Amino acid sequence: MSKPDELLVDIATLVESEHSNQMSLTVVVAGAVITGRLAPEALWRRRVAEVLKDSDRLAPFASAFVAPEADSGPPRDAEPPTHLHFHLARILQGSVGLPETGGMYRIALRDVSAWTVGDLSYSDS
Repeated sequence: MSKPDELLVDIATLVESEHSNQMSLTVVVAGAVITGRLAPEALWRRRVAEVLKDSDRLAPFASAFVAPEADSGPPRDAEPPTHLHFHLARILQGSVGLPETGGMYRIALRDVSAWTVGDLSYSDS
């Protein structure tokens, strides 16, 4: 999608402004179905940085995910969000969600071709 869906941008803006991580969403990006919960960017960055810091090999990359200081320029909320930040997310593949425990995904809003509210899951029934 070359221009992001305005309603989806509004949802991303609400997640950022309310600092909530309870909004479940499922999106289609380049044919892949990704389902999970949205998180504000700052929270998402913090969690990714924490995971990286705990890794002997990846710890040096943690600093790239530290959110910019609030005093460094204009407020970030002046511009609409350009990305969705998922946590506890899975890529749905057949009857399996990968990874099983959920992952952290950053998706450009312009790349979302379809979406629905809610977290899709599979059942054995």
